[in-house]
Amino acid sequence: MQICNKMNPLADELNTILEGTIAGRLLSNLGRRFYFPKGIIAQAAEAKKSASMANGTIGMAYSNGKPLILSAIADNMASLTSEESVAYAPTAGVEKARTVWKDLMIKKNPSLKPEEISLPVVTSGLTLGLSCTADMFISKGSTLLASEPCWDNYSLIYEVRRGAQLIPVPFLSHGDGLDIEAISAAVRHQAKTGTVRIIFNFPNNPSGYSPTVKEEEALVKLVRETAEGGADVLVICDDAYFGLFYENDISQESLFVRFANIHERVLAIKIDGPIKEDYVWGLRMGFLTFGSKGLNQAHYDALIKKLMGAIRSSVSCTNTSAQYLMLKAMEDPRTPGEKATYRAMLERRYHLVKDFIKAHPNHPVLRPMPFNSGYFMSFHTSVDAEALRQELLTKHGIGVISLGERCLRVAFSSIDEDKITAVYQQIYDTAAKLGEADF
Repeated sequence: MQICNKMNPLADELNTILEGTIAGRLLSNLGRRFYFPKGIIAQAAEAKKSASMANGTIGMAYSNGKPLILSAIADNMASLTSEESVAYAPTAGVEKARTVWKDLMIKKNPSLKPEEISLPVVTSGLTLGLSCTADMFISKGSTLLASEPCWDNYSLIYEVRRGAQLIPVPFLSHGDGLDIEAISAAVRHQAKTGTVRIIFNFPNNPSGYSPTVKEEEALVKLVRETAEGGADVLVICDDAYFGLFYENDISQESLFVRFANIHERVLAIKIDGPIKEDYVWGLRMGFLTFGSKGLNQAHYDALIKKLMGAIRSSVSCTNTSAQYLMLKAMEDPRTPGEKATYRAMLERRYHLVKDFIKAHPNHPVLRPMPFNSGYFMSFHTSVDAEALRQELLTKHGIGVISLGERCLRVAFSSIDEDKITAVYQQIYDTAAKLGEADF
């Protein structure tokens, strides 16, 4: 993971190409730092062309080659009024969409008290919520603790755009769950500076892991003790895959619930939305909610106005039709049942993957990371992950994602049940052969 004062090689390459041109001379400091990572999006584009057997790259849920879709979304695409489809939306979002989402948030997280949090603000996808959070709370030279490995877009958002430093923390142990000791050490080290900034992404991308109830208690205790020790703590809860929990010992509520009213020195930010929860990836609609024991509604109103400034100065406002489509879906009586059906489909795929891995222990090359939720699972690999990805794609028509040199991510959410065993068998066989060749 790059350090904030070091230009990414991909950015250097692009700057070299533009050197001597008018465009190159006009690039801002931020413009010079921008690059398009050869990560998930680029690899997914390759897989779309060549993954003839199975495409386990992008975090979407497919069935028989088509994305899942709620009936309310399909039915209402062409039935929106002009006000619902082409009029500008308020900067903070359609008021009803905000209040309905808050009501749903409380329903899904019954321990959350509505008066203790802000009204959610609509953002253009969760990525904009993360980016606006960076604009508001991350300065050049700031540090942010994040899981290693993590979603590759975090580097663009926090390091490239804001000049901050992502500090990689091995969130996952080599056993079955979180490495609480490693997380605690990283937090306590940052606490010495007086400020801790940490992002929790559960279910995690790329590992597909969520904390158990016991692990959640350990994280809450850690943050509380850090605040009581005098450090200010910013906790960003990236809840993109919230609710997709497949084991009984997983905490069923967002970590945001525990941090939103834990201590006056803790500011919690929940970034969530229907993108993954409601199978509407392309609608690009998310929500951002603030919570802190030290804030009242006047404080929340001030934060929302600042957030509105960040939105106004970037995308201006969020897509109107997406908000009204989601309102119709959230109020449609068919939606809960369909979501339950889709979730059950993903859970069946999860258990097929779990069963395969249990039946094939001690692989010579691949070590599965802990996973119990979400869309993905990942392997630590002793061979080059990109070489393995290319071998699977070009010779076997299987699309997966390489992250760094030693991480291979598979999105079981986009692989039909009847293909999962064959796909994983091919991944295991191909990795073993590469390992033998390296040896």
